[in-house]
Amino acid sequence: MASANLHSERLELRPVRDEDIDRILEYRNRPEVTRWLLRTEVDPASFRAAWQRAAKDPDDHSRAVVRDGVVIGTVSLDVVDGMGQPGMPTRTEAELGYIFDPAYGGQGYATEAVSAMVAYAFDRLGVRRITAGCFADNLASVRILEKIGMRREQHGVGDSWHAELGWVDGYTYALLAETWHQGTRSGGAGVPRPVRSR
Repeated sequence: MASANLHSERLELRPVRDEDIDRILEYRNRPEVTRWLLRTEVDPASFRAAWQRAAKDPDDHSRAVVRDGVVIGTVSLDVVDGMGQPGMPTRTEAELGYIFDPAYGGQGYATEAVSAMVAYAFDRLGVRRITAGCFADNLASVRILEKIGMRREQHGVGDSWHAELGWVDGYTYALLAETWHQGTRSGGAGVPRPVRSR
């Protein structure tokens, strides 16, 4: 995991610290949050160990999202190989995810943080394509992905198991670096808030 801190207009995105884990678990295990996660229950010790492993993984660029000294969410970004024939460049794609404390919802923080991470992936890491998935019924997540300019590439009909709802639809979104940069130049979707590293 890279150690650079990112700064957007209102937020700091920094590596997750061991002392952040209990705070993250506070909101991560709330029913309104786990309702839209694939892993609805996590063991605190295993969760802590997973974050410690991520901190040592050079392809994991996940960050804690901090507002006024309080961790309000996390944004994950895993750099991966794309799909292709021999000779394909490696580590050209990234998988994006995020979890936020609902107490901070409705203020644009998630969109701002995700946008900052996307800008970081394209501008600093040289990734060419980012993907993200969500349950189709998770309208808050759909709004975030569409606000930052991601394109819905797949609508999987009944492809996702939900413990409460049964088989439901899932969406896969993607964004190419060239599309992001065109939006940035034209002032359209995908315009990031200023991102600074420290």
